[in-house]
Order: sequence, then structure tokens, then C-alpha cells
Amino acid sequence: MKTIEGGVCAPQGFLASGVRCGIKANATKLDLALVFSQQQCTSAAVFTSNLVKAANIIVSREHSKAGKIRALIANSGNANACTGQAGLDAARRMAEMAAEKLGIAQEETAVASTGVIGVPMPIEKIEAGMAGLAAGLSGDGGDAALEAIMTTDTRKKYTAVEFELPQPDVPRRGGEQKTPSVFEARGETSPLRIGAMVKGSGMIHPNMATMICIITTDAAISAAMLDKALRRSVKRSFNRMTVDGDMSTNDIALVMANGAANNAPIDAEGPAWETFATALDAVCITLAKAMARDGEGATRLITVNVSGAANEEGAAQLARSVAGSSLVKAACFGADANWGRVLCALGYAGVPFKPEETSVTFSSAAGSIDVFKNGEVLPFSEEVAKTILLEEEINIIATTGKGNGEAAAWGCDLTYDYVKINGDYRS
Repeated sequence: MKTIEGGVCAPQGFLASGVRCGIKANATKLDLALVFSQQQCTSAAVFTSNLVKAANIIVSREHSKAGKIRALIANSGNANACTGQAGLDAARRMAEMAAEKLGIAQEETAVASTGVIGVPMPIEKIEAGMAGLAAGLSGDGGDAALEAIMTTDTRKKYTAVEFELPQPDVPRRGGEQKTPSVFEARGETSPLRIGAMVKGSGMIHPNMATMICIITTDAAISAAMLDKALRRSVKRSFNRMTVDGDMSTNDIALVMANGAANNAPIDAEGPAWETFATALDAVCITLAKAMARDGEGATRLITVNVSGAANEEGAAQLARSVAGSSLVKAACFGADANWGRVLCALGYAGVPFKPEETSVTFSSAAGSIDVFKNGEVLPFSEEVAKTILLEEEINIIATTGKGNGEAAAWGCDLTYDYVKINGDYRS
């Protein structure tokens, strides 16, 4: 597997575009995006678990049940949440307009929105922008589409990977076995690709964050196997990051697969599915880390690695507890090696472990320092620790026992700017 350029347009057959239709007050910012597959797709999606759901989430959940989504229209500047029947009508109209322009069924279209909650959607502005949005679709449109869904994001977050599926042995004459090359086995098949982009900077906390995540792939894979892979990847990535402890009303992670790579369809678990799912894991983890790094007001990416737990689930819960601790986040902002806050966050995570078997280490590109080992404090240089914690990417490593469970979680520091950004978000 290798990283490639192109984002959501890296897989074959996907186009994207972004325009300004005037939802945002800023006169120059793009605010309407479209991603489209030229071929029919299988699809899978995961949505916010918040009981208060935006209109676009309600509509997209209805459409995604068939597993055939091949287009997504998304806007920024307005969440279309808590807007009643008018909001639902607007979300359905967005899907209808996109479908008409693309010549597909309305049920093949998903809708995403992000922005301020409780403000009526100016659907007339979207209607006015639809012609230019559809006309602008191209294989180079991923960057504009990403820009159009950004709100408080300060960095563009996208990635793409290319990989090959494992091939079965093919019998030769005389019973000799030969492992074929990819192109021998597939004929016209090309390497598979997964591309993705995401927006998200604040209101980020498991499960699911304030995010619009669009994933595309040219793999041929059934909707059921795609759903299984997406849910595993979300569990290992987006559900293990936190910025501020808040969950949104608008979260969506959508993957569309159009089969343009012409591989043998993946319709069951096995080596091919595991290879695809592992590549999807890598894509989602890359985006999750990028979201944590771009947390509102953040200056540092914090990775919490926990090992020695009874199982992976327990390790993930422990890691999330540390990454989500406001006190740990504030200490990281101040480059303070306050290991006691780490122990405290582990202790209230709700996962049994033995403090007397627990160790804590801080590390970064500047070095590594052990501060707590097997339940005992270690003498360490505060000056050296501060140097380590002043780096932009820092690691908190905790061993909580002798179990086989291990997992990582991602977060960021808590800064003055976070309060400034959210103190006047609506204005």
C-alpha cells in the first residue's frame, strides 16, 4: 500500500466540484460541494449517535438503506439542524436538485450540512448554485469540494492510497503452483484505490465527531462487506479521537465503491476483504489524526498509546479517557509533564487495571522520558520533559498491566484560542 495524490478523485470514475452560492457571509469562501461517481455504486454510511439529528442526517439515512449512494451534495455555513419540517424539505430538495443535474435517482444521493444550528436553510441560494456546481465536476475538483465544506478548519484534510489484493495460487500443468501477477490474474484490472476528505475541527468527541467524511473507492465490494469494513474503521479511528468532549448533530462518514478497478467482487470475509479493510483503516486513521491536529485553537497533536490492557476495547477506552481529559490537554498546552493527571484519567475510564503495574512515558521528536514505572514515581528532569512536550506532536505512552490489549487515541491541547473561537462562533 502506498500513499498517492488526488483525494476523493484518486479512485477511477469519481468527480468533484465546489462553488460559492452565498450561504456563508464571507464573500469569497466556497460553501457548496458535490462528489459523484460516473458508475453505479455500492455504499455504506455511519451517522451521528446524537438523539438530536440534523435534517440532512435524517434524509441521508433514508437514502443509504439501499446501499446504492453514488453522489453527495454538501454545504457549509448552515447545519440545517433543529429547523423542523422546512429543514427536512430543504434537505430533500438538495438531494432532488443534485439527482436531476446528474441524471440519477434521488435515492442515490446523500446530503451533508455543517455550520450554525437552528438557522433556516436558504435553499434558494443552493438552487441558484446548482448549475455551476454540476458543470464544474471534474477529476481535479476534490480540492474545491473540500474547501467548500470547511468551517473553522485551518488545514485541508485529505488522503488517498493505492494497493493490490492478494491473489490465489493458479495451478500449472503437472500440478506445479504459480502465484500470478496482479494483471495476469485480473486481465484488465488495475490497482485499487481509496480516496477521502474530511472536515472537522471542533465539537469532536467519540462516538463520531463534528465531521463530514467522504470516502471513495474503485474497488468492487458488496454493500454488506463495505458496511462491515467502514464500521470497523470508524471504531478504530473517528471513535478514538477527541478535541473538546462535544458531539455534533450532523456527523456523517460515507463510503462509495464503484468497482471501476474491475477486481473480483469482495462479497465475503477473507484475505481480499481484510486487505481492503486494512487500507480503509489506514485512510480513516490518517484523517482522524489530522482532525485532532487541527482541533480548534490547537497547537499540539496528542497521541495516547495504551498497552497491557485485558483487550483492545479496554485499551481504547483508557486511551480515550486520557486524550479527552481537559486537565491533561491543558498540561500539554503548557508543556507540563503532569503525569498525575494521566493516572487520574486512566483511573476514571471505567476499565479495571492495576495501578501498581502501570507505567507512563512522554515522548516526541525531541526524545523520550519515563516519569512513572510499575506504580512508582521516577525522578526525572523537568527541563528535559518540557523540551519533549514543546514539540508539535507528542505521545503519552501508558502500560497498564500484562494483557494483550493495546490501542491508540488522538487528541489535542486545550488553548486560550479554543474559548475565543467558540465564544463568538455565531458572529
